[in-house]
Amino acid sequence: MKTNESVLRQIFAPAVIVGALGYFVDIYDLILFAIVRTSSLKDLGFSGDELVSHGIFLLNLQMIGMLVGGIVFGILGDRLGRVALLFSSILLYSIANIANGFVHSLEAYAAWRFIAGFGLAGELGGGITLVTEVLPKELRGYGTMIVATVGVFGAVIGGLVADLVHWRNAYFIGGGLGLLLLILRMSVAESGMFKNLKKSDASVSRGNFLALFTNAKRFRKYLCCILIGLPTWFVIGILVTFSPEFAKALNVKGAVNAAHAVAFAYLGITFGGFASGYLSQQMRSRKKVVLGFLLFSALCLAAYLLARGCSDGTFYLIILLLGFGMGYWTVFVTIAAEQFGTNIRATVATTVPNFIRGSLVPIALAFNYLKPQTGILGSAAIVGAICFVIALWALRGLDETSGKDLDYIEPA
Repeated sequence: MKTNESVLRQIFAPAVIVGALGYFVDIYDLILFAIVRTSSLKDLGFSGDELVSHGIFLLNLQMIGMLVGGIVFGILGDRLGRVALLFSSILLYSIANIANGFVHSLEAYAAWRFIAGFGLAGELGGGITLVTEVLPKELRGYGTMIVATVGVFGAVIGGLVADLVHWRNAYFIGGGLGLLLLILRMSVAESGMFKNLKKSDASVSRGNFLALFTNAKRFRKYLCCILIGLPTWFVIGILVTFSPEFAKALNVKGAVNAAHAVAFAYLGITFGGFASGYLSQQMRSRKKVVLGFLLFSALCLAAYLLARGCSDGTFYLIILLLGFGMGYWTVFVTIAAEQFGTNIRATVATTVPNFIRGSLVPIALAFNYLKPQTGILGSAAIVGAICFVIALWALRGLDETSGKDLDYIEPA
C-alpha cells in the first residue's frame, strides 16, 4: 500500500514541476504583451490609432506563430521526444523574450513576437503529454492539475511585474525565468512510453499530423477536443478584454479597468483549474466535471449580461466567477492528451490549445459583425450561446478517459 509521502513524491515528479513552471512563464509572456502593448509602442514612437493598429498587428503575428509552432512542436514531440520538445520550446521563447526587451523598431518587435509565439506554442502540450505518460494513470489528473494551476498564475504575476518595472525589464525577467528552467529540465527523464515506442517498431508512424484527418472517427475526436474549448477564449477574448465597454453598456457604477478585469479573470481560472482537476480525480470522470463547469459558466455569462446598474465590485466578482468556470481548461487539455495514442499524443496535445487560442479570430469576427445590428450585449449573448452549445455538443462526442491506459498506438 502506498503511503501519502510516496504518492506526493510521484505527483510532484520533476516532469510535473518543470511542466508547471514552464507553463507559468508561457502565460506570463502572453499576458505581459497585452499589458505592456501601449507603453512599449509609445516608447518606440507611436501614438493615437497606431497603438491599436500596430498592437493588433503584433498580436496577430504572435497568434500565427503559435498556430504554426503548435504543429511543428507537436510533430517534434512525437518524433524526437517529449523532453526535446520542452527543451527547444523553453529555449526559443526565452531568447525571444529577452530579444523583445532590446527592440527599437516595429519590424524587430513583430519578428520577435512571431518567434515568441512559435516557441510558446510547444510548452503546454509538451508538459501535459509528458506528465500524462510519466505519472500512474490513477494520479495523472493531479499532475496536469498542478501544471495548469501554477501556469495560469503566471498571468497574475505578469500583471504585477509589468506594474513595477519598465516594460523592457519585464521581458528580460520572463526570458531569464525561462533560461533558469533549462537547468531544472536536466532532471527530467524521457517518457517511458515514448522510449518503448521508439524501440518497438520502427515502421510506426510518429507525429503524423495528417493522420488526424485521414480517419473519420479520429478526426471527429480531434475536432471535438478543440470545440469544447471555444467558451474559454470567448470569455477571455471578448467579455474580459472588452469589459470596460460592456460595463458602460450596462451602466455599471464605477470605473472598470481592463487590466484589473484580466487579473480577476485569471485569478478565477487559477482556482477553477485546481478545483476542476481535483474534482476530476475524486469523481473519476473528466466529462462530468467539464459539463458541470460549462453549465456554471453559462449561468455566469447570463449574470454578466444582466448586471445592469451593479457596482464595479459586483462586476469584478462576476468576472472572477467566469474565470473560475473557465478553469475547466485544465481538464479539457488533459482529455485531449488522453484521447489519442502515444505516436500522435504530443501532436494533439500541442495543437489543440493553440487552435483554441486561434478560435478567437472567428469569434471576434462574429461578435463585430453582429454588434451593429444587436448591440454589444445582444452580440455577446448570441456568440456566447453558440460557443457554449457547440462545446456541449462536442463533449458528448468524446470518450471518458479518466484512468484510461495510455500505452497504445494509433493505427495508420
